[in-house]
Amino acid sequence: MFLTVGRVAVMGKWTARDIADQTGRTYVVTGANSGLGAVTAKALGGAGATVILACRSVDKAAPVAAEIGANAQVRRLDLADLSSVREFAEGVEKVDVLVNNAGVMAVPKSTTADGFETQFGTNHLGHFALTGLLLDRITDRVVTMSSLMHRIGSINLDDPNWQHRSYSRWPAYGQSKLANLMFAYELDRRLRASGSAVKSLAAHPGYASTGLQGHTQSVWDRLMGIGNLFAQSAEMGALPELWAATSPSAVSGSYLGPDGPFEQRGHPKTVGSSGRSQDRAVAASLWGLSERLTGVTYRFGTVPSDDDGGGSRE
Repeated sequence: MFLTVGRVAVMGKWTARDIADQTGRTYVVTGANSGLGAVTAKALGGAGATVILACRSVDKAAPVAAEIGANAQVRRLDLADLSSVREFAEGVEKVDVLVNNAGVMAVPKSTTADGFETQFGTNHLGHFALTGLLLDRITDRVVTMSSLMHRIGSINLDDPNWQHRSYSRWPAYGQSKLANLMFAYELDRRLRASGSAVKSLAAHPGYASTGLQGHTQSVWDRLMGIGNLFAQSAEMGALPELWAATSPSAVSGSYLGPDGPFEQRGHPKTVGSSGRSQDRAVAASLWGLSERLTGVTYRFGTVPSDDDGGGSRE
């Protein structure tokens, strides 16, 4: 939904009810068993899309799929295990839109199956590998979830996995969310340079009440539980990623968030990001590091066409 002010088109109070018919389109949504991912999957399925719920726990995703109906599929994906990422990607024939939604937040120090710091490994490297492995089958766009907390993050290219410095859960989370945003921007630049029509966008939910706040295994669980009394709903928090995933007007390279004060709540709009997120040299170095760590090298030579499975590519 857009309003025209003079010659400038501005986004109105867009909601999930404004999603156009998605019949014939296929979406992969990571972390679709709960929170923002479940809301996103249900909204897409309600609009007619085929939705692949990519989740670590198939059992937890089953009730969400049942609510969506026959156009929902559940497939196991553990972003903290690159072998699981590869196995999942091998089973996907075609996807119009990939929504990199899943994530962990402020967890105690631990490592993934491949030895990466859990937040960097799950939030960034897992999605980096998944996107690269699926890229030749994506016909429309990639949406990657970041966070307001990207603003506290910095990319330590020498020690991204906190092996040689004292671990701190919130800076580690900030690094992972900054990496998500820088990945989305860099993917857009590389897609444009290759001549691809595939889009890359990023989004954040503001402060939304989801299950993400209850897994820090610390006093933060209780504090954020209190904070959730003032947070917006997961349904509102999912709007920026839904707009980014479905809008015909979505511009590649955009970052979407809520339109309210301090981007904490509200309806989707294009928002700004930190200066660090705009550092192209660091983004390029992070990309190279991510390819080395995951063993996934991106290939931009094949550009999907409308004959490769359809899907709107504005």
